[in-house]
Parts: sequence; C-alpha cells; structure tokens
Amino acid sequence: MSKKKDTFINMVLSLFVITIISGFSLGYVNELTIGPIEKGKIERKVNALKLVLPTFDNNPIEDVQLIKSSLVQDSVEVFPAYENSKFVGAAIIGSTEKGFSGLIKLIVGFSPEGTIKNIVVLEQKETPGLGTKMKDEKFLAQFREKNPSAFNLKVTKDGGEVDALTGATITSRAFGEAVQMAYDEFMKNNGLLIELKN
Repeated sequence: MSKKKDTFINMVLSLFVITIISGFSLGYVNELTIGPIEKGKIERKVNALKLVLPTFDNNPIEDVQLIKSSLVQDSVEVFPAYENSKFVGAAIIGSTEKGFSGLIKLIVGFSPEGTIKNIVVLEQKETPGLGTKMKDEKFLAQFREKNPSAFNLKVTKDGGEVDALTGATITSRAFGEAVQMAYDEFMKNNGLLIELKN
C-alpha cells in the first residue's frame, strides 16, 4: 500500500514541477515576443499612414489623438497630418464587429474637407476568396475621392452606392459601416485637429 502511495506522490510532484517549468518558460517566451509584436504593429500603422494620407512632415504616430466614442470599447485613434504646420488631413481607425467572421479594422485617410484619400485594411478574419477581396483594388477604388456627405457608403442592395463583393454582402456592409464610423469621428473632431498646430 505504501508503494502505491509513494508512486502517487511522485506523480503529483512530477506534474507540479513540469507545470512550474512550463509556466515560467511560457512567461519568458511571451516577454521575448511582446516587443517585436508591438514593433510590427507600429510599422504596419506607419506604412498604412503613408498610403492613406497626403504628404506630411509631422509624426502622426506621436501626434495621435485618442478620442472617446460610444461606438467602440476603447478610444478611436485619430492620426492628424500636417505639412509646414498646416492641417492636410487625418487618418482614423474605423472598426466593426459585424463582419461575416467578426472584427474588421480599417484605417481611412481623409482630406480636410472629409474626402476619402485611401483605405487600408488593418485586421480582418473574413472568408478567403470572398470577404478577403475587400483588400482588392477594384473594391477599394470605389471609395477613393468620395466624400461620405454626398456618397452613400451602404451597399446598393440597401439603397447605397457601394457595389458589394460577390458572395460577401455581409462583409461589404461591415466595411461600409467601419468607413462611416471613421468619417463620423473625423467630422466630429475636425475642428480640434485643425487647431492642434495653430
């Protein structure tokens, strides 16, 4: 009987030691990867900002404004762009959880008047070959140089002006909603952005 008890205690101790070593190992690996992951996210944002904004000479990452919004849990990130201290536009992160597979996160660049310069998809989990076509030039081109004050961002099926992706109407609706959210935040905060460098 005592041999069985000793074996049980040895097994419990072995599992405990393995668990402790595994926990410390995972924690160590996590600490090693946090920095590179954050650096990669910042690099993606910087590259996206260059694609969605007109020429600028400030550092939008440093000048970022975090705006509280009822539409998102966290703050909305607003990246103002200036050239020779003159406001030339802003990039806003728009997002929605209403994609076919959940989160769609975009960065939308606007001129001072609210015209869309360009859009870059930052995050999405949509169906490959269907919803992922939101990144294609053909789909994105229909938003460029459009001002949402005069251009209805809903899909044509819902009375809007956006041609939905074939087989991905839900994704197209969500994309339009994320762009609309970014535009609404831009218009609400446009005055503040113009004043920041003055």
